[in-house]
Amino acid sequence: MGQQRSRRIFLSTTAAAVSAAALSATPARAEDGIGQEADRGVPRQRPDRELRAILGEIDEGRIEATVRRLAAFGTRHTLSTQDDPVRGIGAARDWIFAELRGIAERSDGRMTVELQSYVQGPASRIPVATRITNVVATLKGATSPERVYVVSGHYDSRCSDVMDATSDAPGADDDASGVALALELARVLSRRPTGATLVFAALAGEEQGLYGARHLAEQFKAAGADLQAMFTNDIIGSSKADNGARDPHTIRLFAEGVPSSETPQQANVRRSVGGENDSTSRQLARFVRTVGENESTGMTVRVIYRRDRYLRGGDHIPFLELGYPAARFTEPNEDFAHQHQDVRVENGKQFGDLPEFCDFPYIARVARVNAAALWSLGNAPGTPKGVQVRTDQLTNQTNLVWQRATEPGLAGYEVLWRETTAPEWTHVIEAGDVTSATVNLSKDNVFFGIRAVGTNGLRSPAAFPAPAT
Repeated sequence: MGQQRSRRIFLSTTAAAVSAAALSATPARAEDGIGQEADRGVPRQRPDRELRAILGEIDEGRIEATVRRLAAFGTRHTLSTQDDPVRGIGAARDWIFAELRGIAERSDGRMTVELQSYVQGPASRIPVATRITNVVATLKGATSPERVYVVSGHYDSRCSDVMDATSDAPGADDDASGVALALELARVLSRRPTGATLVFAALAGEEQGLYGARHLAEQFKAAGADLQAMFTNDIIGSSKADNGARDPHTIRLFAEGVPSSETPQQANVRRSVGGENDSTSRQLARFVRTVGENESTGMTVRVIYRRDRYLRGGDHIPFLELGYPAARFTEPNEDFAHQHQDVRVENGKQFGDLPEFCDFPYIARVARVNAAALWSLGNAPGTPKGVQVRTDQLTNQTNLVWQRATEPGLAGYEVLWRETTAPEWTHVIEAGDVTSATVNLSKDNVFFGIRAVGTNGLRSPAAFPAPAT
């Protein structure tokens, strides 16, 4: 019956005073059945006992061992040998596959592992036909398996010459660190059932042109997957830059604004209603901050309003291009003196992307941020769909509508809102198990969002309303 109900929410603040600092809401009377007052500042989702246990199981020693093992293959260049048992990308591929298979064997049948391969014909940075192989572990959801969340790192490496497939390219920071994170999350999270499906991927072909990630994204698209978030962890191994700057408790999260997958007409509509800062990826980034910044992670998530860094690109981009919410984790201060540099010794100082330049406690903290996000997403209801704001009448109230999800464990929905200049949601109002709400605030003056609430207390990322007539 919830999908046929609506809620009318009256705020004490007049539309003319919305921009004032003292925004508040009038508590509803019980007989009105219209919910609770809005809060000033949306509370963060604190980790419960189960999540604290998960974060405590992240093992810095295992992460270090994985990074050192991957670096020991000498090179993992996409064009390197695929049939040598001790050196090259083929040896690394087989080792990662074996590690994930071992994890899957202890998952009570919840996890499966596959080698996802295709032959890439000659293309940019691929001079001859080359087999590209992703190693993909899938932890099937118990109650909402159709809903999917992906975390990845890329296991290929490079040295200064991107076409040099034979010289040593240990690739410790870029990106054995991200692969080690994905494997550690697979190990810890595979021990517990989750509502939605979680995918842990070690991708190939990134340095040559994001080939493995593009293939994985296309496979999800062809299958019609309800993929609601993708995180790539690329260059997360060090908290210290080549200029001496050090920030061991911050991780950058790159999130694009107007999606590259939108048509020009869709982008113009978004700009006309002020939604440049409310893409699905920006909502995902806001969500990560609400669950990833706490005493158990010891980290600050610094959201960067860009798709990626200048002159760079990562495995989240093919997912963005196909319309999926995706974002990139990267260390705050990159060490360009060692990254992509050939292994060498100058004046007694060693250069190259070696394990010695990684900060393993830092990688473990970044892994905890990812784990908090992935576990919370997998056990909360999915992001609301069909969210719209009614624009067929001139009124100082706001009418919001959305589709009710059918997944188990859904308790209801909340209305979020903020000033148009505010980067984060600042107010939340309980709407209940309904599919529409009327708020006594002008849609012209603030931004609104809708998020789902589970019976377990976990919240989904917010969905920004599209205009409806």
